[in-house]
Amino acid sequence: MESALPAAGFLYWVGAGTVAYLALRISYSLFTALQIWGLGQEPAVGPELGEWAVVTGGTDGIGKSYAEELAKRGMKVVLISRSQDKLNQVSSEIREKFKVETKTIAVDFTSEDIYDKIKTSLAGLQIGVLVNNVGMSYEYPEYFLEIPDLDSFIKKLININILSVCKMTRLVLPGMVERSKGAILNISSASGMFPVPLLTIYSATKAFVDFFSQCIHEEYRSKGIFVQSVLPFYVATKLAKIRKTSWHVPSAEAYVKSAMKTVGLKSRTNGYPIHSLMGSIFLLLPSWLYFKISMNYGKSTRAHYLKKAKKN
Repeated sequence: MESALPAAGFLYWVGAGTVAYLALRISYSLFTALQIWGLGQEPAVGPELGEWAVVTGGTDGIGKSYAEELAKRGMKVVLISRSQDKLNQVSSEIREKFKVETKTIAVDFTSEDIYDKIKTSLAGLQIGVLVNNVGMSYEYPEYFLEIPDLDSFIKKLININILSVCKMTRLVLPGMVERSKGAILNISSASGMFPVPLLTIYSATKAFVDFFSQCIHEEYRSKGIFVQSVLPFYVATKLAKIRKTSWHVPSAEAYVKSAMKTVGLKSRTNGYPIHSLMGSIFLLLPSWLYFKISMNYGKSTRAHYLKKAKKN
């Protein structure tokens, strides 16, 4: 009986320490959430960082909303996307609505030989903000070996989701370092926080974006550069194939307005209060339970898509 007392005491202190640790983490999370979303502090993002903002994938969804939000703050905007027609349309809308200068660069990010053109087009511009937003996902959840045209798909996702982030950062960062100020906002995904089976390549490429962002932030923050990894859950966009908004699926405009409040405060953010709560919950799940939920959801979505495709 006496020999059991030290063990019981040890377990008591382990339990107490665990509870205290969790309490501190929850308190810190609540304090940070209040600081960011409750107090409504406006981020120092505007022409003071540099006249121009560059947004890749800037004609739709989150990218377009970032372009509009930065223009609203008085920044001139460079839109980079594939369709010149869409670029012209969005560029015209931003100029008329926000009375700022715009510039467009039409390139296809699935290609690797586009960066000399981008470099030439950006030459001489004082770039204060870069939003690496362009991205590509799956048409529907699928097992790795069953992805249609797999070799081509692998190359496309790597070029768009990984290569573009590295190359655009390479082009813009030297000017920011020279002026000792600037912000790079890399749009990752919540699927980059956790492995997502049946979206394997997408999840892995977005994890790269998250890690890359954290590393570059640590390397250059002492030089006045803020690098942020933005990790949204579902947002009502074409990429997510969601049209209707809900309490946990905001519009692109609402999401970006919220995410902008975290710039300068959080180098890694889910960008939206409910998404941050969802991220915290998923982090607490044991891995076996998370993978069970993730696989079941992926298989259900896959079956629904294939059934619908068969009918058509």
